[in-house]
Amino acid sequence: MSHRLPPLIALRAFEAVARTGSVRAAGDELSVSHTAVSRHIHNLQNRLGVAFFEREGRGLALTGSGERYYQKISRAFEAITIATSELKPHLPTQLDIWCTPGIASIRLLPRLPSLENYLPQCDVTLRPTRQRPDLTANEADAEIVFLFDGEERQGCHVEVLDRPRMFPVVSPAFLDRHGPVSSVHELLKLPLIHEESTGQWERWFSHLGGTGALALSGPKLWNGQQTIESARLGQGVAMTGSILVGRHIETGELVEVLSTNVHLGSYCLVTTKSRSVTAPILALRRWIADVLA
Repeated sequence: MSHRLPPLIALRAFEAVARTGSVRAAGDELSVSHTAVSRHIHNLQNRLGVAFFEREGRGLALTGSGERYYQKISRAFEAITIATSELKPHLPTQLDIWCTPGIASIRLLPRLPSLENYLPQCDVTLRPTRQRPDLTANEADAEIVFLFDGEERQGCHVEVLDRPRMFPVVSPAFLDRHGPVSSVHELLKLPLIHEESTGQWERWFSHLGGTGALALSGPKLWNGQQTIESARLGQGVAMTGSILVGRHIETGELVEVLSTNVHLGSYCLVTTKSRSVTAPILALRRWIADVLA
């Protein structure tokens, strides 16, 4: 029985856009114009009678049907890539990953042993750090980092892993002392906990319509994990996302204040363009997706 498959070039375009979250980035990866990528996506959707993408801010988000199709299509492309790479006699035996400390400690480290199932022949180094590696100079093989909307990594391949909703959290004890928070004005009166600077809070207030300079006070800590711990100890209000505090909210250690829908950026996997299609990076991407699911 013959199978009438969609054109392979259209499937490649769909997979690249779904993975990178950008028509332009997909075009750069496939070495075609973004107009050609858009045409392939349009033709594929018309052929199958399904809408795969919808607009979300400056980027694209998968619909439910698009997400289900992508999960299956991406595994097929990965299988082809890995099968091809296994024909080569010399595969990489080292994989050096630099990662934002919060994601590394809270989400990846507990599941690190399972990475061996995805990369059985690689020695993996996971380095939690706020520093940014020079990937083109081989300081690292991959970087997992939070990129604000509009922030780019020139000359690199950037793939969106998760676009979290960002919101303020406090401990129940803190709310008992300070009372409920029902407005942004009330929130500004509370001690805010920052990472390296006040920038994240400033962006969040700006998304809610805040204008002008804000006199934000509060301690500046080293990374997101420390801000979460500070909030858990009742020391103030931390800005975070469910990818980092889901467990604390489920157990009642932290509660969200103000119901908002703000997205400031995305956690991304960054590699050089040449490494992005190698078997170890594809296996790493699949492991991260399973961990963050």
